[in-house]
Amino acid sequence: MYNSKIFLLIPLFLINSIASSKADSGQKCSNTSSLIGFESNFTMVRHQLRGHLKILDGCSFQVTRFDMLSGSSDVVFWGAVSLNFSDLTSGFPISGQRLNQTAYKNVSFSVQLLPDITWDQINVLSIWDIASTSDFGHVTLPRNGSDSFSDSVHTVFDNCKNLSDNYRVRWNLNVEENWIEIGLEAAAPTTYYMAFGWANPNRTKELMSEADVTVASFTEEGRPFVDDFYITAYSDCKLSSKDRTAIGVCPDVVYENSKNGMMVNNTRLVYGHRRDGVSLIMFRKPLNSTDKKYDLPVYPNEDMRVIWALGLMKPPNENRSHFLPQFHGGPEKVAYGHLVLNVSKKVDDCFGPLDADDNEDQELIIADTEVPLVVTTGEVLHYPNPPSPSKVFYINNKEAPVLRVERGVPVKFLVQAGHDVALYITSDSLGGNATSRNATETIYSGGPEAEGVVANPHELIWVPDRNTPDQVYYQSLYQEKMGWKVQVVDGALSDMYNNSVLLDDQQVTFFWTLSEDSITIAARGVKKSGYLAIGFGNGMVNSYAYVGWIGDTGKGHLNTYWIDGKRPLNIHPTNENLTHVRCKSEDGIITLEFTRPLKPSCNQNDKPECKNIVDPTTPLKVIWAMGSKWTDEHLSEKNMHTVTSQRPVQVLLIRGSSEAEQGLQPVLAVHGFMMFLSWGILIPGGILAARYLKHVEGDGWYQIHIYLQYSGLAIILLGVLFAVAELRGFYVNSLHVKLGIAAIVFASVQPMNAYLRPEKPANGEDASTKRLIWEYFHVIIGRGAVAIGIAALFTGMKHLGERYRVENVHDLSWVLIIWFLIAALTVIYLEYRERQQRDRLQGRSNWVLGNVAEEDSIDLLSPNDAFARKGSQSSGVIEVQLEPLNR
Repeated sequence: MYNSKIFLLIPLFLINSIASSKADSGQKCSNTSSLIGFESNFTMVRHQLRGHLKILDGCSFQVTRFDMLSGSSDVVFWGAVSLNFSDLTSGFPISGQRLNQTAYKNVSFSVQLLPDITWDQINVLSIWDIASTSDFGHVTLPRNGSDSFSDSVHTVFDNCKNLSDNYRVRWNLNVEENWIEIGLEAAAPTTYYMAFGWANPNRTKELMSEADVTVASFTEEGRPFVDDFYITAYSDCKLSSKDRTAIGVCPDVVYENSKNGMMVNNTRLVYGHRRDGVSLIMFRKPLNSTDKKYDLPVYPNEDMRVIWALGLMKPPNENRSHFLPQFHGGPEKVAYGHLVLNVSKKVDDCFGPLDADDNEDQELIIADTEVPLVVTTGEVLHYPNPPSPSKVFYINNKEAPVLRVERGVPVKFLVQAGHDVALYITSDSLGGNATSRNATETIYSGGPEAEGVVANPHELIWVPDRNTPDQVYYQSLYQEKMGWKVQVVDGALSDMYNNSVLLDDQQVTFFWTLSEDSITIAARGVKKSGYLAIGFGNGMVNSYAYVGWIGDTGKGHLNTYWIDGKRPLNIHPTNENLTHVRCKSEDGIITLEFTRPLKPSCNQNDKPECKNIVDPTTPLKVIWAMGSKWTDEHLSEKNMHTVTSQRPVQVLLIRGSSEAEQGLQPVLAVHGFMMFLSWGILIPGGILAARYLKHVEGDGWYQIHIYLQYSGLAIILLGVLFAVAELRGFYVNSLHVKLGIAAIVFASVQPMNAYLRPEKPANGEDASTKRLIWEYFHVIIGRGAVAIGIAALFTGMKHLGERYRVENVHDLSWVLIIWFLIAALTVIYLEYRERQQRDRLQGRSNWVLGNVAEEDSIDLLSPNDAFARKGSQSSGVIEVQLEPLNR
């Protein structure tokens, strides 16, 4: 029994110890602060923030009835010395609690201050987004025994009623002072009005007639206003043609101004703002007005019928000085409605903040190439991301507007904001040189030089390209938060790309822009399809394909493939290095875009994609296909195309033109034939004539040699000019071109070599050293030119097959091989006969066919013949010259 009691006491002791340790380790709060018990509503700045704050003790506070649209993951409670921009931005977190990225809807919670934070350090308590340095809302704490600042505008009301999904009415009631304060709140454009009022209690139908309504809206400059209206007819306000009296939906003052000018607008504006696409206008009106003719009494303790409406507001013009509401239209309970309301009963059915579909309130400027954007600075009035410095950018006299630009369309800025302000386009939302905050940014245009004044503005031209993000910012390089957003939208593809062609059957347009080491490509169909594919190749088989499609979730996809057959199993995914990939569908028409390197950087050259080289100097054969459905796995016959190109189209990438070339260009075919004629027939024929036609009577061999060599060289040069003219340039990045240049250089040296030929020796004299050197040089260069020229012919055939994908290039190559084999066998046979003839002549006597000292028939590459020649001359044997040649 005793042991069991001890056993029970041990857990109790442990629990007590843990609780005591937690209590000891907790923060000790002082209750000496004068702020304890202070209460205030938050001032809304952004994100529809509302709430009530109460300081509980020296280290904690409570937030109740808290609403806020979701922000970033860096929203914290923030302390600052004042509401000044520099003081707010240099503030500090006061709690470890973060307000996560979900929306808050009428919640309550307590917040603990950090251990080293006291209320004496905090003059402004803000809800702060660190990522955007943005104040969502704040409370100014009183100092020196004073109350909270009287100029703070609080948007928390005692009551709230939902009129529709996007429209609410809020109110505070003060019967003793005979007023009701009403706040109309709607997620609607600034051009809309918000109407709310009381119906005539004597009417049971057509409740708008004889109703007392307040209409609230914003002027074109963004200023809020309210007007007292009385409805006499279901029509726009107009003056009767008979007695000039007003009729319709008219302000109270119009009725009286038409008679005696009596002022009867008893509604007074309290406050109004636009935040996050939501309008809020607060006004106060008497419960019992002195205007008994156009105002209806509001009985606070009775159920009364109220009416409401939303619609477009018609601004004043030269014929009238008042804003007038247009017919609301729309379905009931969306654009208009009515309900019974007792204003003295507590009502709060507004759960959470209004969330507008379009929460961008800043004016929009669409850039036009014909109209420059004038950049100045001015006073802060409605900066969209508070807090901000005392001056911000104005563009075309509009405060920090949203700019909308098109990719590929130049935007011209005239910067005249002063020498201390430099404009630049950046990826950083704050600007002010992000590197100074240890942040990174991408600068798209502008910089220190983009500054100027009115007398000498700086012209800055920026051309957004297809790789520019959808949203960037115009900011000052020297000061944060002076500018705002730039929306970058797709213009016409023809604006974003330098070149375009229509592919086969004119059902797909192919766009491209070349850079130094990459190419950016786009393709767009002309009719609806499930997927769009383009390929590089002569046909579907042995092609590199790029397939774009829209998935079941609506997201675009783009994959690459190597296709080596006509069945689904022959479609092999590849891993190409594609960047800036996009695929989208507009009305079922697919557009795909991507950037790829001209030459893949592969570590394993056995991969198919490593051979997918795009050479800008040679035509690129492009094919296309479209089908109903594509998937990136488990391809089947159902994924095969339903329509495809009939033949490839050759695109000349370097031309930058909008023409597609079909097949091999005839000029290039002529170039190839001319080179074969020169290196395969004429020049080798000239060499053979000099070698084996010395026995021809007279100097015929020499004339044949000269004629064939010069003809071949002329045809070579003409063929080169044809190729350069067709390709619009001279490019030396291929082996074929390099060998061709070397062969042409060797061939061009021969005429100069012939011109510099030393004089031949007289009969019986030894050839001079210069003559021997010249003979060796002439023969070696000539034969080397032929060898390199033949190599250029074969590399040209290979180039033809790889780049132009001519189907019979393999057969042509074999024909070329056979031709040169026949030529080689012919040379071997002639050389054999020549050697036999020499052997017979040398065996019988020293008679020779011609004087070896004077003829060029000797094989200078055979040293035995050279020594034999010199030996015969030194022996003193008389030689007889049968056929002297005089040249």
